[in-house]
Amino acid sequence: MTKAVLGIIGGSGVYDLPGIEDMRELRIDSPWGEPSDVLRTGRIGETQIVFLPRHGRGHRLSPSDINYRANIDAMKRAGVTDLISVSACGSFKQEYYPGFFVLVDQYVDRTHKRENSFFGKGCVAHVPMAHPVGPLLQQRIAGAAGAEGIPFAVGGTLVCIEGPQFSTYAESITYKELGYDVIGMTAMPEAKLAREAEITYATIAMVTDYDCWHPEHDDVDVASVVAVAQQNATKVARLVARIARDFPAEHELCPAKSDRALDGAIMTAPSARDPELLKKLEAVAARVLKASEI
Repeated sequence: MTKAVLGIIGGSGVYDLPGIEDMRELRIDSPWGEPSDVLRTGRIGETQIVFLPRHGRGHRLSPSDINYRANIDAMKRAGVTDLISVSACGSFKQEYYPGFFVLVDQYVDRTHKRENSFFGKGCVAHVPMAHPVGPLLQQRIAGAAGAEGIPFAVGGTLVCIEGPQFSTYAESITYKELGYDVIGMTAMPEAKLAREAEITYATIAMVTDYDCWHPEHDDVDVASVVAVAQQNATKVARLVARIARDFPAEHELCPAKSDRALDGAIMTAPSARDPELLKKLEAVAARVLKASEI
């Protein structure tokens, strides 16, 4: 069995995670570049925690400037088995009001400027993404939210746009009519990369606004988003503490096979693989690459 290590990636408003004991900063050199910030690791209760602010402390990085590959690679090198992504989002549903949490289970990727895979020329791989969220991890988040009295819904679709601009009215209406639940700027390619790294992944979408479709609410602006995001951050700290308190010591095998996503996924024959790319993949794909050498 594998020891469970819980990773948390904090989005807008979540630049720190109170309650981590024996905390130390961990600088990891990733072959994919520089992560958003140093990782902070320690424990909550008996559970090992690794925290990373997605935008960096001080919110230095826009959604398009985040090095998602370096962030996920660093989490993998730190031993993370289960990763909770905390993201500020707009809502397309009246009942999902600012301050409400949505535990989404599907994503639509509308980004276009980001490196979205660890694999490519020299080592091609295709991982399954039909069910991108780990159901057991999602259930643990839901149980903790219920215990903490945090309003939430389980299930839903998050559409991830490139940003950094908020949606036009036409875009907002289109996404609402397509049945999407929330909109954000950072879940992709993060969820795809976590799947390639065989890390079980789940998103907490913290609703900060109604995007711009709602006739009774003003257009989205940074001030209003930040105000709600800061309020949500206190809920996140409580929620993570509750999750960690009841988290299993050993990693639970994921029914969506996120922790075995690379089984049968690599297409490139061993003799045709690029040695330089393989070196960069040493953390992400070590399990299957070593097996293919035997």
